[in-house]
Amino acid sequence: MSATPEASRPAAPPTEGEAAIVVRGVVKSFGTVRALGGVDLDVPKGTVLGLLGPNGAGKTTLVRVLTTLLIPDEGTASVVGLDVVTDAAALRHRIGLAGQYAAVDENLTGLENLTMVGRLYGASRAAAKRRGAELLERFDLTDAGGRVTSTYSGGMRRRLDLAAALVAKPPVVFLDEPTTGLDPRSRLALWETIEMLVSEGTTVLLTTQYLDEADRLADSITVIDHGVVIASGTSDELKDRVGGERVEVKLEDPGDCERAVAALTAMSDDAPFAQDSLVNVPVRTRRGVIAEAVRLLTDQGIGVDDINLRRPTLDDVFLSLTGHAAEEPSEAAEVEEKERA
Repeated sequence: MSATPEASRPAAPPTEGEAAIVVRGVVKSFGTVRALGGVDLDVPKGTVLGLLGPNGAGKTTLVRVLTTLLIPDEGTASVVGLDVVTDAAALRHRIGLAGQYAAVDENLTGLENLTMVGRLYGASRAAAKRRGAELLERFDLTDAGGRVTSTYSGGMRRRLDLAAALVAKPPVVFLDEPTTGLDPRSRLALWETIEMLVSEGTTVLLTTQYLDEADRLADSITVIDHGVVIASGTSDELKDRVGGERVEVKLEDPGDCERAVAALTAMSDDAPFAQDSLVNVPVRTRRGVIAEAVRLLTDQGIGVDDINLRRPTLDDVFLSLTGHAAEEPSEAAEVEEKERA
């Protein structure tokens, strides 16, 4: 897991005092596959950055660079003012990492797992055990602390893995798709835990494919696709890029789509568009638009099954930016999955 320092690498960027994480021009390739193509990003202290993208977009590769598990081919990166290559040993004591796959020893109890991590960080056995007991209580695992983790549910293992990432009280925590495969209740519980961490001043870099997760948790979002940053901003800023609110009409007869689009064009500066029996109409203002849409369609004898007004979602943003769904893997997905393992 250790990285070999390179004395010739340039110094970290001067903005690191204001940011917990600073990345400039990071490139990483695996053979002929370029997983990262020159990534820049900044994460202010005490905030959550949502790193959004499909499988193979480069999210995990970037996390592995930032946590000293991979050396970048080009560029620089620093976390809490420490260079990820030249200061790798010191940096490992200042960060926590929890990934998609819970890294717990199934032959040990929950408390033994956390005590072991504390000992690896250099704490005495007594101090490590006390810290482990604190974290078990914090993550609602006290009753299960004496059981071997092979008996834990998926959600319990994920909470234990996150607890292990916090043993050394790190100022920065990396969460690499931490809720993948969890049931809705476990996802919600983990979201609440992340929110609690940030309220206490922890900086979090969260990678995810779940757009609702980024929408809820992230102070800012960076969208990455094919190893390149294609957009950055708050959730609202990204949604504004694909327009304001829209009327969404479900027609009784899908065969009426073309006529419905023609009838509703007068309501919008941008052309309405249809898919199956659903017609979307970008609108200039909220007031009276549903009534107007119903009137225009009724005048043309077009039946409406359902109609509502909604803002663009991050799903809309991602589709607009990339041309494909967030879960669609890129050609680098298989390579990144091997590196993850």
